[in-house]
Amino acid sequence: MTALNELSLRETVARVRRREVSATEVTRAALARIAAVEPALGAFLTVCEPQALAAAAAVDRALAAGEDPGPLAGAAVALKDNICTAGIRTTAGSRMLERFVPAYDATVAARLRAAGAVLVGKCNLDEFAMGSSTENSALGVTRNPWDPERVPGGSSGGSAAAVAACECHAALGTDTGGSIRLPAGFCGVVGLKPTYGRVSRFGVIAYASSLDQVGPIARDVADAALVLAAIAGPDPRDATSAPHPLPPLDGLDGPVRGLRLGLPREYFVEGMQPAVETAVRAAVRVLEGLGAVVEPVSLPHTEHAVATYYLVATAEASSNLARYDGVRYGLRVPAASLGEMYEATRAAGFGAEVTRRIMLGTYVLSKGYYDAWYLKAQQVRTLIRRDFEAAFARCDALVTPVAPTTAFRRGERLADPLTMYLSDIFTISVNLAGLPALVLPCGVDEAGLPIGLQIVGRPFDEPTVLRTAAAYEGATDWHARRPPG
Repeated sequence: MTALNELSLRETVARVRRREVSATEVTRAALARIAAVEPALGAFLTVCEPQALAAAAAVDRALAAGEDPGPLAGAAVALKDNICTAGIRTTAGSRMLERFVPAYDATVAARLRAAGAVLVGKCNLDEFAMGSSTENSALGVTRNPWDPERVPGGSSGGSAAAVAACECHAALGTDTGGSIRLPAGFCGVVGLKPTYGRVSRFGVIAYASSLDQVGPIARDVADAALVLAAIAGPDPRDATSAPHPLPPLDGLDGPVRGLRLGLPREYFVEGMQPAVETAVRAAVRVLEGLGAVVEPVSLPHTEHAVATYYLVATAEASSNLARYDGVRYGLRVPAASLGEMYEATRAAGFGAEVTRRIMLGTYVLSKGYYDAWYLKAQQVRTLIRRDFEAAFARCDALVTPVAPTTAFRRGERLADPLTMYLSDIFTISVNLAGLPALVLPCGVDEAGLPIGLQIVGRPFDEPTVLRTAAAYEGATDWHARRPPG
């Protein structure tokens, strides 16, 4: 018999709603799994046992009274720890916020609670979401469930590892340049970055405001769609929230025959791990076998995406992180003068990668360099978006790898930031253009590590992305494979 923590989110909710199992039993199973694997995995920074059990009991009481507790009733869900939660510490993986306890919920957290989800904990991340491996967290190390010597990807590595290890049924991450999709690919789960503005960012600790987007990580496509439906939609508290309600997602089992899929030439680069290219091209053949029409397309400005991203993102980070000065909230290191207190607080509170990005962003925004660097990057960003527009004039969606390699070894790229940044070479452009994209497993390499397939859609066309992914998933069994142990 399948353990409660190993069930899909949909099956869990169905059983809870039929009262075949209680939400409390589901929650206790998730908490027991967390207690068993966390010493070795390190996916969570905070486990919310009393709050989770109280929420589960509320779901059970609602069902007993004949009330509808919501579409996620009793499901165990985790949040990346840069998403504010009322009364539960929210650290952003940083010493700067190690003891910060918000007084309010982020919109996505409130919507999950309203949908009946049970929040079991907050997951580890690269500090302030800056990283591709979850090695930049100031508060702990997260390991890949498939191989503890490998990274889980980043910055939402804790969320992806928790889902892959069956510690929760789903989790939320944030994606600024691939931070949901890269961990999903490395951990063999499904990760969805919605269209920019589809999901509210209110209450999410900002890294780069024009790029950040919240999205679900789950063990299959339908579960990811269910979570997206719970959190998506306009929010008057977020000025960047789009006034477009999410279309119904009940047609995921529809055919893909006749769907036009583009295969970008620029996403098959020299030096790509052979197993990755083999698996992605095999996945494309599966989609062709299902009736999709695949044709090559070109995204000619892809080669400039990494440079463009790290100018735009670091400039916005420099502005957003200026608030952490020791005066208003967070860490404060006492000093003889205000200036010395600023300096001492930031030196103690920010890690090396965050400091590096703040310094770069401050430089590109400074007088004499703004036009040469930041303004030029914004112009190239427009060209990247136009590349996608041209491709989508011919295609309904694009199919690409998620990364040039599978999960790399811990410590392997820490001394070489540029090589680390190139981990996101196939995901960054999607954020610059504000598009929806989903990653799902499509194979394993010679070491048995998961390989991810990325599907990119037109703005606000998550239904086509999800339908394409569901069709591939239904024709293969990669999504059903679990890490050892």
